[in-house]
Amino acid sequence: MKEYRKRIQDKILEKKLKGKGAVLIEGPKWCGKTTTAEQISKSVLYMAKPEDKEQNILLADINPSLLLNGETPRLIDEWQLAPKLWDAVRFEVDHRGEEGQFILTGSSVPANMESVSHTGTGRFSWLTMRPMSLYESGESTGEISLNELFSNPNSISGINKLNLEDIAFFCCRGGWPRSIFMDKDIALEQAYDYYDAVINSDISRVDGVSRTPMRAKNLMRSYSRNIGTQANNETIKEDMINNDSASLDTDTVLSYVNALKKIFVIEESPAWNPNLRSKIAVRTSDTRYFVDPSIAVASLGLGPNDLINDIKTFGFIFESLCIRDLRVYAEANNGKVYHYRDSSDLECDAVIHLRNGSYGLVEIKLGGDNLIQEGAENLIKLKNKIDTEIMNNPSFMMILTATGNYAYKREDGVFVVPIGCLKD
Repeated sequence: MKEYRKRIQDKILEKKLKGKGAVLIEGPKWCGKTTTAEQISKSVLYMAKPEDKEQNILLADINPSLLLNGETPRLIDEWQLAPKLWDAVRFEVDHRGEEGQFILTGSSVPANMESVSHTGTGRFSWLTMRPMSLYESGESTGEISLNELFSNPNSISGINKLNLEDIAFFCCRGGWPRSIFMDKDIALEQAYDYYDAVINSDISRVDGVSRTPMRAKNLMRSYSRNIGTQANNETIKEDMINNDSASLDTDTVLSYVNALKKIFVIEESPAWNPNLRSKIAVRTSDTRYFVDPSIAVASLGLGPNDLINDIKTFGFIFESLCIRDLRVYAEANNGKVYHYRDSSDLECDAVIHLRNGSYGLVEIKLGGDNLIQEGAENLIKLKNKIDTEIMNNPSFMMILTATGNYAYKREDGVFVVPIGCLKD
């Protein structure tokens, strides 16, 4: 039996099942959705099982309730192959009147939801899974807790065990659960295999629209070059044209981007709009990210040594890794991750905003005294712009680094935390 490494979403899933009749787990392929759901489910329906797939889809169309029989919680894996199952699950949840009946997992948004008549409101809870954070994969010590930064941000203590070479490897390997247990050279191939599957089949199979692997490759490469920016689709298009022999319009680019979103390859960071003391304009464009930094690395054809030798690119890729981890940790605290940028070009890489209104400001830097100082000045500048008569002060200000021996608090109140010390 394959080894299971505990995920932060384990507890979240358990809690959600106590409050709703069904939970939908969404996320990219290979991120561990099914394996996590298997840990708590009492029976399983694998919709994509080769010998049963055709029959399962047929039954879902003519008599879906037969597929729902089984000990609960019942896992329905890759439910999107038969969208009619959605209404069937909703009906069973209403009919049985009990919580924790079903877990649905899906690696894409169904191409055809016309047959679905109910939104699932009140019956379903949603859970997003992503590739593993460094804490989940065992590389972070977890000495610094995001929860404690919000609840008790007075002092911190942590020792970083990771160096720049380690971080470069983790960026390239990614957080794919299977790769965690592999030898390094084999682990590095997993992101490339994932990338190949996306451009050669997944980007077209998601909605049945034929998309060429070369154009998908050009898009993902361009997206990777613009990672961590607010580049619009027109900018992406102009970048792609240099490597595209055919005519290309913005609608086509949008179609490819939307397809990647539907299979959870792309997860952009929305803009944060705080109440400010002045009337300065806040930019509202989303910030470009993949769901895992290894996808960008594979799109660019890079490896760990390439990142070490190109610090500028390494910085953007490291930022993507940190955003991935912060999203995982934030969700465990009922929070989301945003990006801030205003018309004066003051920027904040990540704003973690909790459901209760608390928020933390985060700058992401590879390391070094100069970059840390620059990050701290940016954080303080943003803090001073926020109208604290309307909003709370930030619970904390933090610089996430790749290097550095320790986690510590500066005299100006800004925390400096290596990503190798952080957890939820």
